[in-house]
Amino acid sequence: MKKTVKVVGAGLAGSEAAYYLAARGVKVRLYDIKPERRTPAHHSADFGELVCSNSLKSNDVLGNACGLLKEELRSLGSMVIAAADETRVPAGGALAVDRTAFAAKITKALREQDNIEIVCGEVSAVDPEEYTIVATGPLTTAPLEKEIRRLTGDELFFFDAASPIVSKESIDMEFAFFGDRYGKGGGDHINCPMDKATYENFVTELLAAEKAEQKDFENAAVFEGCMPVEVMAARGRDTLRFGTLKPVGLYDPRTDKRGYACVQLRREDEEGTMWNMIGFQTNLKWGEQKRVFSMIPALKNAEFLRYGVMHRNTYINSPRALDKDFSLRTNKKTFFAGQLTGVEGYVESVASGLAAAVNVYAALCGRESVDFTRKTVMGALADYISRAQDFQPMNANYGILEPLSAVYRDKALKKKAYAERSLEIIGKIKENL
Repeated sequence: MKKTVKVVGAGLAGSEAAYYLAARGVKVRLYDIKPERRTPAHHSADFGELVCSNSLKSNDVLGNACGLLKEELRSLGSMVIAAADETRVPAGGALAVDRTAFAAKITKALREQDNIEIVCGEVSAVDPEEYTIVATGPLTTAPLEKEIRRLTGDELFFFDAASPIVSKESIDMEFAFFGDRYGKGGGDHINCPMDKATYENFVTELLAAEKAEQKDFENAAVFEGCMPVEVMAARGRDTLRFGTLKPVGLYDPRTDKRGYACVQLRREDEEGTMWNMIGFQTNLKWGEQKRVFSMIPALKNAEFLRYGVMHRNTYINSPRALDKDFSLRTNKKTFFAGQLTGVEGYVESVASGLAAAVNVYAALCGRESVDFTRKTVMGALADYISRAQDFQPMNANYGILEPLSAVYRDKALKKKAYAERSLEIIGKIKENL
């Protein structure tokens, strides 16, 4: 195929889109400011870098919407999900990756694809006559942000956050144990319990701790799934222990007792030298993070390999601007993908990149756009971002799927039915592609 498609941004969505098109003979110019420049949230020169958690969430195909979405993507040949599967680290029922190996694998795949020309540089304008997928993500550069605002007529902001990472050798295992809730999974998490007095003191200091200056993001809304731990604590002293720090199902095998609250750590790398504090995304100053988080008994001597940070996340008013094929309503050659569209989450971003690429390819071939339908998670996300009334970023969940025709009282059977219906449709779409 002689036509060229411009893909702007080599994050998860852009990488997926570029690879899909190139693998089908389309010439792709992939633009990214890396490796010469990086945003404040990035540390690596590689593409597809994970800036927050290293977890792509649940891998349960039959019992979790995000797990089902992964399987939809696998069925359609997702390069990014394949890279995740190949670089996974133990994380119970979740798909977590060694983020360095993961980004390196994606970068290698893109650089070795003959139909991809990688251009290191900033894009500030979108040519309406050129097929383009804009997938620049939460930290879009100012000139392109201005162009997006012009194209879409609206723009919204919210915060996103990253949790601290501690070294394994600094965790005091006298006060911690391996295990997963109710024994489900491979016992891959490190659990750090607190008694009532310790928890109460911890919450008091967390609420009193000094926060980093927010500067130009002060008026941004906060997406619920990325809520800083100190903001959650401010909702009530028990909020954390009924949420992120809930101890249910976590019994210390040495004592057969559970804590009043429990912090869970998730492996960050294959070797198990780095561990992520789950749910501890924060805007506290670094010194305050060290002081307050060291109150957790198992982390009293913790070495913080990375402190938690807040960063900006940007998304457009997609229901006003985009069709469900991810194209701009006012120009069917301009597509958007990734978190810019209001899909929230790594896997969701990958799905939007693949969906946009599928529909660009259909347009190049003179075919109608592909409707994944609300019976699949991919299609439900596409439908949501193009039709939602009170628009907020959305994760994969069963609530956005088209209801089943049959009534199920058993939740497990209902989720299984969702999965079977979805994968059947995806299989048919794959055949037609």
